[in-house]
Amino acid sequence: MNEELVTIFSIKHYAIHDGPDIRTTVFLKGCPLSCWWCHNPEGLNHRIELIRNLEKCIGCRECVSGCEPAALSFVERKLVKDETLCTLCYSCLEICPAMVFEPTGWKTTVAEIIQEIEKDIPFFDQSGGGVTFSGGEPLMQAPQLVRLLKECGRLSIHRAVDTTLFADSKTVMEVARHAELFLVDLKLMDEDKHRLYTGVSNRMILANLAELSNSGTEIIIRIPQIPGINDDEENIKASAEFLKKLNGRISIELLPYHSSATAKYKKLNMTYPGRDIPSSSPETIKRNRSILESYGLTVLP
Repeated sequence: MNEELVTIFSIKHYAIHDGPDIRTTVFLKGCPLSCWWCHNPEGLNHRIELIRNLEKCIGCRECVSGCEPAALSFVERKLVKDETLCTLCYSCLEICPAMVFEPTGWKTTVAEIIQEIEKDIPFFDQSGGGVTFSGGEPLMQAPQLVRLLKECGRLSIHRAVDTTLFADSKTVMEVARHAELFLVDLKLMDEDKHRLYTGVSNRMILANLAELSNSGTEIIIRIPQIPGINDDEENIKASAEFLKKLNGRISIELLPYHSSATAKYKKLNMTYPGRDIPSSSPETIKRNRSILESYGLTVLP
C-alpha cells in the first residue's frame, strides 16, 4: 500500500453522532470484519469498487462500446457487468452520460484531508468538537491514520478513533498515543457467536481493549443492539462483567439497530445479511441500560 495515499469513502461535516459535539468524520476504506448488520458496506473492501445506479441508465450503450475489457453488456435491456472481466479502469465513469456508475471511494493525501478538516475548525472551537476517524476499520491504514492524527494534534484539534480494535496491540497503542478518545465497538462476548456474526474471533479485540484501558485514553464502548444476536441479557451481563474490570475513563453507548443500509447493499449488488433482523425494541434497550448501570457502569444518553 502506498503510504502517501489514504483510501477513504466519505468525509462527513457537522457530524453529531461520531463523538462529542460537532465533528468532522473521515471514513477510511477496508475492514477485516464482516458484521451481519454493517451499515457501511461501501467501506468493507479496501479496493475502490463501482456502484451501478441502474435506475439512471438510459440504454445508450456508450459504456458497453467504451469498455476495453468487455466487462459490460446488455441482457434483456438490462445493463450487466461481468465481475471476472472488470479491471476497475473506471473508464465507464467518464463515458456514461447518465452517471450510472459511482465509485465507492477515492485515494487522497494526508494534506488534502487535513485541508478539508481545517474548514471546520471554527465549529470545533465553538462546540468543543473535533475530528473522528472511522470506517471501515481505520486501523487497517495505520501509518496514514497516525500521520493524520499527528497533523490534527499540531492544529490542536480533538481526535477520536472509531474502531473495532481488530489489529495488533502495537498498532493500537501507537494510535492511542495520538488520540484523545476511542469509540470502540463491542459486539459479542461469546467467541463462537462473535466469529459467526462478524467473521473473526474476539480474543484480540478484548485483549486490546483491556490494554487500551490502561493507557489513559478516554474510551466510549459502543454496543450495537442487534435483536436476536447480541441484545439478550446473557450477552449484556457478560459485557458488563468484562467492562467493570477495566481501568480509566470508560462509558457506554447502546446503539439501536435499524435496516437503513438496505439500499446501499442493493446498489453494491451485495446480499444484506441483516435484511431480516427487526429494529431494536426501546423496551429491550431500556432493560439493557438498567443491567449495565446495575454493575456501576456509566451509560450515555
